[in-house]
Parts: sequence; structure tokens; C-alpha cells
Amino acid sequence: MISLKVNLGERSYPICIGENLLDQGELLTQHIPGNSALIVSDETVAPLYMDKVENALSNFRHKTLVLPDGEEHKNLNVLNTIYDSLLENKLDRNTTLIALGGGVIGDITGFAAATYQRGVHLIQIPTTLLSQVDSSVGGKTAVNHPLGKNMIGAFYQPKAVIADTSTLDTLEQRQLCSGIAEVIKYGLIRDTAFLEWLESNIDKLLDRDPEALAYAIERSCRNKAEVVAADERESGQRALLNLGHTFGHAIETGMGYGAWLHGEAVASGMVMAARLSNKLGWITESDVDRVINIIERANLPVKAPEQMSSDKFVDLMSLDKKVSDGVLNLVLYKSLGKAVISKDYTDAILRETISESY
Repeated sequence: MISLKVNLGERSYPICIGENLLDQGELLTQHIPGNSALIVSDETVAPLYMDKVENALSNFRHKTLVLPDGEEHKNLNVLNTIYDSLLENKLDRNTTLIALGGGVIGDITGFAAATYQRGVHLIQIPTTLLSQVDSSVGGKTAVNHPLGKNMIGAFYQPKAVIADTSTLDTLEQRQLCSGIAEVIKYGLIRDTAFLEWLESNIDKLLDRDPEALAYAIERSCRNKAEVVAADERESGQRALLNLGHTFGHAIETGMGYGAWLHGEAVASGMVMAARLSNKLGWITESDVDRVINIIERANLPVKAPEQMSSDKFVDLMSLDKKVSDGVLNLVLYKSLGKAVISKDYTDAILRETISESY
């Protein structure tokens, strides 16, 4: 097992990465301060792994809640069913919410933990590659609104993140590829050596080579932990982790939540960011080709959906959380491996980039 730490003073917590961690009950229970817990999972993950978590909690008063699977269910109505379960079971403010699943479960359970009785304990058990390398770490929690993705949320750190890499054995290939998009992101924004490693080992990740996956998860989590420790609430450099996300969130909202997986939309967005950076003279055509090549090799989309017009893109992007005083700040490339937050582009260049991305 590899153990990393997110350094946030009194709110610091471990990220545990390894095989068969769900069989080690003490690893989970040592992070539960009280004597009660609610395990929240979804219809896909619960039949596979709920029993293991329940076995670990045999000496705790615990309840389970199984939600429908999919991004389209990460909304206020489904969030309310978590509150209903907490209240119906009379779970108090010393209870622990355990998020067992992918990014959707982690986000919605985390937001419930942040807001129930003004905050209860939270443990993240991510079961997809995307959630293991990104969404379970850092304390971002949220639900979607019909007009914008993740627009209702809170920063709320867990007590621990337990990433059992064995759960990836049951992950659909499309979901695996979606997670690889977030892995590639770390190389593109701040870790050139990792980007080069990915270019040499992307096929191993697609083939689920255990050593390659373990290394990619560890390296991604190290990158994210460092950024979060330096900028927990995204007042500066943490926004760099949103490379491709402004374009990507527009795709997810515009196409309808769940039509494109999060990583698929981000992959397309990272290519669009590369094209825009090239138009600004910051990176070369060969750099753009390099971004396209690694994303294509990961079986991810490099084009925008034809069903969305440039006007639709710009309209949805204007609702992004990186809009400040009416100006949209985009995460772009000064070079590959060095991302920047910038508003040094014109509306004409943005629209031209979008129109050339189909």
C-alpha cells in the first residue's frame, strides 16, 4: 500500500492506494470518529463492493443507501434522498458518510456531508479511475443544475481517501478511458516527465497493467495533493486543475448530463485549449498534435460535438465558475507541462477556436 498525505494543517488526511484495501477493515474504521455511519453507493457499485464495506462496519451502527447510477442523477432531488435517509435513521452530527463509488457518488455524498447539520464526517472510497486520481481528492463537492455543472457545492475535506485499485477490475473500458483523461491532465498542466511517461505507457494503462495503473494513480494523486495543499479553495493555482474543464463542462451541460462522460468532455476541452493556446502563439502546431495524439491513443474524443453551435458553447461557458466580474478566465498552455490562467484572448479567437474544433 502507498500512503500519501494532503497537508492542510488540522484537516490533513491520508490517501491510501493499493490492491484489496476493502478487505482491510481497520483501514476504514480507524477514520470513523463516532459509532454510526451511512454508506452511500449506486446501483452499479453496491452489488460488487457494499458487502465488504458493511463487513468492516460490523461493530458500528450503520445504514446503506443505493442511488441510481449516472451523472444525470447528480442533482438536488437525489441529494434530498441522502438527507431523508440521514434524518429517518436519526443519524446525528457525529455520524460518518461513506462515499462508495465514482465521481458522482463522491461529489453528491460529499456535499451532503458538508451540509447535513452543518457538517458531518466523510470518507471517500473511490471505485473508478477518474475518482481515484482526481475527484475524491481535494474536497470539491457539488451537484449539478440544469443550467450548469457543479454550480451548487462546497469545499469539504474527507477524513481519508481509500483507493482500492482492485475495484478497477470491474470498471467498464469506456469509464477507464474517461479516467485516463484526468491522468493526462496532470502531465499537461505541471508534470512534463509524467507526460513523457504516459506517452510511452498509455497502452499499458488501457490494458490495465497493475504496475502502470498504480504508478499513474500515485503520480496523479501526488500532483493533486501538492496543488490542493498550496491552494485549497482555488484562489490561485488550483484553478489550473481545470484544464479542459470549461469547454468540457459546456459539453456535458449542452449535450445533457451523462451523454458524454466527464473525462470524454475534458479530453475534447484539452484539445480546444491547445488550439486556442496555439492561436495566441504560446505553443506550436507540433505541440497541438502531441496533445491530440495522446488523447486519441487513449480512445478519447478530440473533436467537439457537432450538435453544439459556437453560440451555445460561448453561452454555457459564460456560466463557468472561473468567470470573474463578467470575464471568463481560461486555463491554457504556456508550454506543454506549464498551464496558466488567462483572459488574454478575444471573443473572436475563442469563437474561431470552437468553430475549428468540429
